[in-house]
Amino acid sequence: QRDRGYHRPTMSLVLEERVAAFVSAPAVSIAVASRDAHHQAALFKAVACRVSVARDRVTLLVDQQLASEVVRCLRAGFPIAAVFSEPATHRTLQLKGSRAEVSPATPADIELAREHGIAIVEHIASLDYPRDAVQCYFHHSPENLVAVQFAPTAAFEQTPGPSAGTALEGGG
Repeated sequence: QRDRGYHRPTMSLVLEERVAAFVSAPAVSIAVASRDAHHQAALFKAVACRVSVARDRVTLLVDQQLASEVVRCLRAGFPIAAVFSEPATHRTLQLKGSRAEVSPATPADIELAREHGIAIVEHIASLDYPRDAVQCYFHHSPENLVAVQFAPTAAFEQTPGPSAGTALEGGG
């Protein structure tokens, strides 16, 4: 059954190891989205992702200046959705949460963002895309990074094809 809009599940998920590994992989492109009180969507790129050891919390690193609308919506308590896609294969997963917490990025977060930035640029440049354009697309300012943490409440297969939109039961 396809996801036809956001619903508020009451329980968070524990992601399967393979899902946690995929969403936190360095060569995965991440989009983070939310909405405002008028249901106006806000969307921007996240720089990196880390998953808690218990696999029940996901943290996205976002440039709060570039993604100001998304961060504003999340700080106001609106739902979050994140899409993780591997450019070479188009494998794509989506995670949703009922709300997120925004906090300052730590020095470890800033280093993770730097490493993931290098990895995603290398991955996409290896697919014959112009390196300068890819670097520009994934640019962020370390001093503007914030950590956006949420408990996933829904997970979906979104790889193009007949299974796109299928819920991943139990987090994967």
